[in-house]
Amino acid sequence: MSRHPGGQASGYRRLTRTASLAVLAAIALLLAACSSSGSSSTSTGGSSSSSSSSAGSSNVGAGKSVTLGTKNFTEEFIIGALYQQALTAKGYKVVYKPNIGATEVVDKALTSGQIDAYPEYTGESVATVGGINTAVTSQQQEYDLAKNFYTKRGQSMSAMTPFFDTDAIAVTKAYADKYGLKTTADLKKIPHFTLGARPEFQGREEGAVGLQKDYGINNFSFKSLAIGLQYQALDSGAVNAADVFTTDPQLASGKYVVLSDPKHIFGFQNIALVINTKKLGELGGQQFMAVINKVNALLTTPAIIAMNKAVAIDKQQPADVAKAFLTANHVTS
Repeated sequence: MSRHPGGQASGYRRLTRTASLAVLAAIALLLAACSSSGSSSTSTGGSSSSSSSSAGSSNVGAGKSVTLGTKNFTEEFIIGALYQQALTAKGYKVVYKPNIGATEVVDKALTSGQIDAYPEYTGESVATVGGINTAVTSQQQEYDLAKNFYTKRGQSMSAMTPFFDTDAIAVTKAYADKYGLKTTADLKKIPHFTLGARPEFQGREEGAVGLQKDYGINNFSFKSLAIGLQYQALDSGAVNAADVFTTDPQLASGKYVVLSDPKHIFGFQNIALVINTKKLGELGGQQFMAVINKVNALLTTPAIIAMNKAVAIDKQQPADVAKAFLTANHVTS
């Protein structure tokens, strides 16, 4: 195909652009409906009334700059783009650094001052960052443990999202049927299996260590997989089981069975922004948090799954999907 302007290639690009705009328009309508559907927003991080009034000021961030990072997968890219655009609309200058790395890497970027803030999962905050091994039974308990840990370390948390996205072990439907797999504990029924996951999963309590210690599952070999390759590896038989995220859009296909986690080793994993407390004060404190909390309150499970699908499967850009979502929900114009 020709690469120079004009001719067939140019026409193709116009058609592709038109199709992309049509997809984004459809996404915007879907996301507006998703965010207003039944999930209730979780409390914490300040009252909603004060947050709403503070977020309403159009230029609260004028002259203030924040460096925002994200971890290294689709859902984080989307949430980072949502925060970036919502803050920019309120006048903040956002230096955006997506795709920094796994929890251990991005937390080090936070504590070393390379970034001021990033979106983190509450279970990761507790187990991986805080090294806290307390068994949790609710989303609120997990959030409170994380918040207490960060407060002592000089960081603050926003309110958490209504949705939570936890790790889980998934297998193909055929494999589940063969061995009668319904819960994570059922993996002990298998003589031996190959478990695929991102590299850091192997050494985590909320990972292979927890499978061994809490479930007594030792009958597996570990295969390191880059994030995003789990489903391909399951389909090809390269692995028998894989670590997945429960908001992955691929799970809606019906091809996979997600094993329940009765011991809650993977936690609940709501999202909250973690930010250096001193920096938060410089940014306006509650005025800044009000912007983040307004976005977080809209992030229901259907909304985040729809956005994940738009990026991971429909191949839209995170920034475009974030813009459609924020516009549809009247956060930005």
